[in-house]
Parts: sequence; structure tokens; C-alpha cells
Amino acid sequence: MSTAGVLEVFEGCELIVDGHGWRVERLEPYCGKVVLRPVGEPGGLARHTTLRALMHHPDCRTSTRSLPQVPASGRGRQPATVKDLTEPQRRMVELRLAHLLEAETGYRSGDPFRPGPDEPLPAYDPVLVPRLTDRRQAKVAELRALREREPEHARLLGLDKVSLRTLERWASRYRRWGLVGCADDRWLRECTGHRISEPVREAIYAVRAECLHASKISMASRERKIHQYVREKYGDDVPIPCSETLRLVWLEWFGPGGARQRYARSAATARANATGEHVVIHRPGQVVALDTTPLPVLVRESVFSEPVEAHLTLALDAYTHSLVAFRITLVSEKSVDVAMLLRDVMTPLPMRADWGADMAWPYPGIPATLVAELAGYEVAGLPFFPIETVTTDHGSVYKNHHLVEVQRVIGANIVPSRVMRPTDKQACERAFGAIQSLLFEQLPGFRGVDVADRGLDPEGDAVLTLAEMEHLVARWIVQIWQNRRFGEHGPCWDPGGDHSPNTLFAAAMAQGGFSLEIPRPELYYELLQIHNVKIDNSRGVKIRGLWYDGPALADLRGALSRRGGKHKGSWVIRSDRRDARTVFFQDLEHRWHELRWTGLPAEGEIPSFNDARITDLLREAKAQGLRPKTDAELLPLLLKLLGGHIPVDQWPTQLSKKQKKEQAREVAQSLAAAEDRPAVTDFKETGLEDTADHADLGSVVPLQFSDRASQVLTAVDDERRQRRERAVAQRPVAPGGLGERLRRTSMLLIPDDDADDDAGFRDEAGDGADGASHLGEAR
Repeated sequence: MSTAGVLEVFEGCELIVDGHGWRVERLEPYCGKVVLRPVGEPGGLARHTTLRALMHHPDCRTSTRSLPQVPASGRGRQPATVKDLTEPQRRMVELRLAHLLEAETGYRSGDPFRPGPDEPLPAYDPVLVPRLTDRRQAKVAELRALREREPEHARLLGLDKVSLRTLERWASRYRRWGLVGCADDRWLRECTGHRISEPVREAIYAVRAECLHASKISMASRERKIHQYVREKYGDDVPIPCSETLRLVWLEWFGPGGARQRYARSAATARANATGEHVVIHRPGQVVALDTTPLPVLVRESVFSEPVEAHLTLALDAYTHSLVAFRITLVSEKSVDVAMLLRDVMTPLPMRADWGADMAWPYPGIPATLVAELAGYEVAGLPFFPIETVTTDHGSVYKNHHLVEVQRVIGANIVPSRVMRPTDKQACERAFGAIQSLLFEQLPGFRGVDVADRGLDPEGDAVLTLAEMEHLVARWIVQIWQNRRFGEHGPCWDPGGDHSPNTLFAAAMAQGGFSLEIPRPELYYELLQIHNVKIDNSRGVKIRGLWYDGPALADLRGALSRRGGKHKGSWVIRSDRRDARTVFFQDLEHRWHELRWTGLPAEGEIPSFNDARITDLLREAKAQGLRPKTDAELLPLLLKLLGGHIPVDQWPTQLSKKQKKEQAREVAQSLAAAEDRPAVTDFKETGLEDTADHADLGSVVPLQFSDRASQVLTAVDDERRQRRERAVAQRPVAPGGLGERLRRTSMLLIPDDDADDDAGFRDEAGDGADGASHLGEAR
């Protein structure tokens, strides 16, 4: 094929087919037939072929002798440019051009308005010497004299073999290709690479396969293996390139090889099994990328107001680049956090109190009132949609049985990216960098990229609380990120257009429609972790070592479930790992009920605790030899753990930094669980009882230290009162004051004036007389 990508065929032209020259003797374009004759052999055997065969031939191009507009340096490859020349070659070409222009115009610059010293010379003046051929012959004579006078200088300048034909060729090429037309085609000859024989090539690939299977070795060891393979299989007569050539060939064929051995093996396997097909993302929700990174800004937790490190989890739509959901947690995300993040992607974002009308639902085609009517609240301008595919990394939170069940419930596929292949979710990685440069670097408490770039006191600079940071990020995403111009990252169908995530989502709605599907409130319970357990007659159900019970289990105690399969006869209980005070149960009528921990006091609430605290509780109970018959006996031990083993009134000064962080994490997780849980009205509709308790658990007001301390104090008093009530059948009568007995037995008591007091005095006097007689007997 020619360099222009078009094979020009006409009678008399010359074609290069498989490296041999053929001249077109006859052409019949109306029927597509071509007759070729070997070049230089007038009586050679003619070859009959077709235009279709020539067009699809892998090594067929038009000869440069037939197409003079194609330079030899561009034969079969991209045209050469001035930038392909080295600096000495470029200066040499500029000198050649100066001589050529002096012969053509009389001026070395080619511009009569910018003449040099003594220009034009009489031999090159177009007025004195009007014929161009005469001026060119004068230039040839000048260069011949230079060659005779200083042959070494003429050779170094490339002017030692310039003839009249050379100047004519330079002039023709200069008019067509500019400065590069005066260059020597041998300077830009085709790069053929290294010449490797077939035995050496076979040895290189054999050693490559062996190196992938074994541990990583150096290039010197690979070279010895290549020599060993060639010598043992082909003998000593096969020449082997030098070590530097083998190194360059290995680098050219297989890359630098700086990756770890396990990743190099996975990359080679993926390359061998690659189909060459790519996933073309053409609608929102087709691919959603999830990733978690430490928040580069320190925040203050809501219990002790200490600066702590948080984690940011993002969900980014790969088509519109919209940040459809995010979570900020004080601990690394858990499977329940990822499940709730996926639910947030499918749920409309509610408007907040201080958000203006510019942040409301802006997308044309679906009125905001319709979305608000279906959602039950005013909706902000952030896309929501059903998820088809979720791309994650290889974190442990994304590879567990809970997430497998979550993807079944929401109808999505969770596909992990390749190990050490950030290109699989590069849009999410790029979003983290953009958020850091556009938002986080402007906030107080920014920690920098590493310790060396950290400020003097980032902990003291941190002023934003966790709730304030979450509110700020949500506002920034809706108001700034969703309206930010893509620039060079525009869509493939309009790369030069002016697009943002919001406009791209609106265009997708106009092209393919929009599925206005809002998840049910019960989806919260369906995304929680499942436990298949039996119902005990007296205790209820046991989840992670603790017993839970409630009125919903009253008619099901001791009964087996009708479910079959692997967990035949078991009941399904769902738990939220962030708040272990309650679990959830769905009855036979598909209504949801809440089961409370049996160790909770009947009145009031103890502070929230998570599954990690349960592990500490059971470990401490085992270490103390405690074997409780009921979970109520575990409550004092739990309160001891929650109180930090010290009096509550000494928390602010006595708790360690780690203990404060654990307390703050438990509070933050309980608040997140309460926000994710359906509202109080939803509890009534789904059959949940004890709305007062739910209102207490569902409160999302951030706890301060005083609130946390008062919770523990109240829980301790309730636990002690319950123990006293279990010890005594009825409430005992309160004892009298300390001076009442002395008043009744005193003989110096003065009687009152009224009759009632007299009667009382006589009684007391009688008692006193008796006391006196007894006193006398005692004496």
C-alpha cells in the first residue's frame, strides 16, 4: 500500500509486490482485471490478477518511480519531517537551502527585502543573469572550487558532490516538501530493527515462557539460558547476537520488565486470553466504579472533638463521570457500608435545608415535581439509576459473601479489576486527584501527600467535624462537580463539545430514556447481612454470641421454618454490624420487626456498640470465667468496656487516644445506621413496634461527650435497679430518719398543748416508763 493509504493503479505504473517490481501492462477497470509484467524483463511471464487482490495484498504498494510526489524516505511509512533530523543534519540542510535559494533568487534568504552583505553577487543576480540554468551552473562551479580548495570542509558540509542535476532535484523537492526536501534520503532510511534469526527467536520466546513460570532473574541469566537453548538444540554453528543486542530485543518485545513477577504472569495471561474487544460504555449506570482512599483532611469526631483520620468511598458513573454517591467513615469501609453506598446510587438525593434552587433537579424531560412525588421529598440535582456493573479493586470488603448477596438483590454484577491495573477504573482514580486539588487542598487540616510535605500542626488546624465535612462534600459535588466542564475528557461522539456530567446525563436521557425507578424503603433490610438461626423457646435467636428477642417471636418459639434447601428449617435474621443493639426479622406476612438484645434494660438505652465491641465483650467474659445464663449478666461487663475501665467523670482527661477513637467510631457508625434506616412512619407500615424506642434509635443528632457520659451513667443506674428488683419480691418501705428512734425513747420530750399531742405523749411516756423499768432491771 502507498503511504497515503490509497493504491494508485494505471497503465504503465510500477507496483512493488512482495519486494519485486511489476509494471501494469493492461488495466480493465470496468471488470477489475489487471495484467502485470516483471520490471526489466520485457519478455517475462505476465501475471493476471484483479484489483481486489492487489488492494487486499499485505505487501503491495506503488513504486516511488511511478509516484514522484512520494519521497524515498516516506516509502511504506509516514512522511518524514524536519523534526526527524538531528541537529547537525538540520544545519546541513539549512546550508544546502541557502545555496539553492542563492542560485534561484540571488539571495541566500530567498527574500529580496532581506538581503545579506554584498547580495546579490554578480553571478547570481537575476537581472544580470536572467537564465536560471546559468545561475545554477555558476553555483556548481563555486562548490567545485570549494571542493578543490578545502575538500574536507566540502565533504563535512555535504557539498562535495553537488551537480546541476542535484540542484534541480533539490529545487523540485523543496517546492513539494519544504526544507526536508533538501535532506538526504539515506538519513531517514527505514528502521528495520534488529536482525534475529529464527533459532534465536525461538530461544528468546522459550526463555520468556520459562522466566514467567519461575522466579524473576536478571538479564544476564536470561542471556545464558538463550545460549544454552540454541547450543543444545541447534549446535554451535548458529550465530547468537551480543548481550546488548539481546537486551534491546528483549526490551523491545516484552517491555522493561520492572513489574513484580506475579503481576507479570497475570499480565501475560490476560494478554494471551484477550479477545481484542473492548466494552463501549454508552449509557449511565452501565459501569459504576467504586474505590476508597484515606481522606486527606483531618476531621474532628463528634464525641470528644479530637482530630481523626477518615476514609472517603466514591461511586463514579463511568459514562457521565458523575459522583453519584459517597460515604465518609471513621473506619475503613465494611460490606454494609458498600451495600448502603450502592443503595444511595439508586436513590434520589434529598435537598438539604441550606441548598438553593440552583441545586434542585435540573434535568429536562422529567419534571422535578414528578420525581419529588415518587420519592416523597424534594430531589437534588444528582443522577440516580439502576446499576448494571460495579467495578472495584481487590479489597477484602468487596470479596465476601455479603456483597455476593447484595449484587443478587440489586441485580448488578460486581466485577473486580485486574491486579495492579489502575486503567480498569482510571476515571475513579482521576476523580480522587481532581477532588483533592479542587477542594481538599483548600480546607484547613489538609495533610499533604506524605509526611515530608505535611504542615507543622495539621491536627490543630482541623476545624471541620465529620458531619460538616459530609455536608460540604455533598454540596460541592452537586453544585460544582456536576457542572464542571470536561475539557479534553469529553465523550467520544463529541470530543470538542462543551459537556459536563449533568449535560451528559441529560443527553443520555434524551437519547435512550430514563428508568424512573426508586427503591422501596424495605431495601435497607434486604441489603443487611443474613444469619440463618433457630428460634429458642425462652431466649429468642442468637447472633454473634448475643441473644435477641421481641414480641414478633412469640408465636414462633421452638417452631421450624418452612424454608428448604441448604438452611432447611432455619429462620432468616438480618443484622447491621454498625449497631449491634438490634437485629431485624421478617415474619410470615413479610412485615419487618425489630428484635432487641436481651441484655438491654427495659427503660432507657445503653450507648451504641458495634460487632467489634461484641468480640471484646465475649473475650473479656471468657477471660474472667463468666458463663452467664442470660445476657443481662453481660451488661455490667459491657458498660465497663464502654466506660473505658475508669469512672465516667474522668473520661476527658483519662481516656487514651485509641479509646477516644473507638468511642467516636461507634457513635459515628450508629448515626450512619440510623440515617440509613427507614423513617418512623415506615416502621408502622412494615409492622415494627415500639415507635418510641425507634425514635430514640433513629435520632441522628451528633452525640457530645456529655451525652455519651450521661448514657453510660443512666445505663449503670438502670442495671443496678434491675438487680435490686430481682432480689426483692416487692418494693421495701423506706426506713425512718436517723433521729426518729431517739425521739421516741427520750424522757426529756416536752408534750404539746393540744389533746392529740397529750395522747401521743401518754403513749410515749408509757413507752418511756417501760424503758425506765427495763433500765432499772438492767442495772
